[in-house]
Amino acid sequence: MNIVNFPPKSIFNLDEYNTQKPFLILKEYGRNIQKIVEYIVKIEEREERTRYAHNLIELMRQINPNTRDSQDYQNKLWDDLYIMSGFSLDVESPYPMPKIEELGKKPQRLDYNSHKIVYKHYGKNIELLIQKAFELEDEEEKFSALIHIGRLMKSFFLSWNKDNIQDVTILDHIEKISNIKLGDELREKILAENPFELAIPREKKAPASNGNTNSSSSSGSNNNINKKPKRKKK
Repeated sequence: MNIVNFPPKSIFNLDEYNTQKPFLILKEYGRNIQKIVEYIVKIEEREERTRYAHNLIELMRQINPNTRDSQDYQNKLWDDLYIMSGFSLDVESPYPMPKIEELGKKPQRLDYNSHKIVYKHYGKNIELLIQKAFELEDEEEKFSALIHIGRLMKSFFLSWNKDNIQDVTILDHIEKISNIKLGDELREKILAENPFELAIPREKKAPASNGNTNSSSSSGSNNNINKKPKRKKK
């Protein structure tokens, strides 16, 4: 939009002190923008008032370019214009005037999570998995689910504590979390196969040497190469 001869110079009074000037509503735009807004509000013709308002939005965008990074920055500029006008600006705008009661409204408070986790190093999801496992009616599915959950619990425990944990302890933790007894038959079936044992990758061994013979021979050959031939006596 054409912003030549905008705003009129007559609205600025350079002889005023800051202590004599009214309070700034939005300090990030400065006092001159505030004066322009006050001038636009007093324009009688709505069409001309709208034209000036659109020009001012472009000027506000140039003064505060950081608003481009925010979502719906154009809507924010119009909201700021309405706020600086004291919600008295009547123009044709692509965005409606915001409600006064929404200004300074505190966001809804989020309560802290009140879930009581029995073992924090396992987390809440493990408790939910154990609960779902005990809801299974098929015994084989329940057995397979407890095996996978136990392995997951052991990996979580080892990431929290480097000391090894016995399979019996994991079963005790499962019973305490679920508040359900596994039963002697199911416990013996699980412990019989040692199912919670995690596969630990072995360290790579250094390649075996070919023996001292080859090394000595190679070093000997190198020594022979480096030796200079003896000169014959005349």
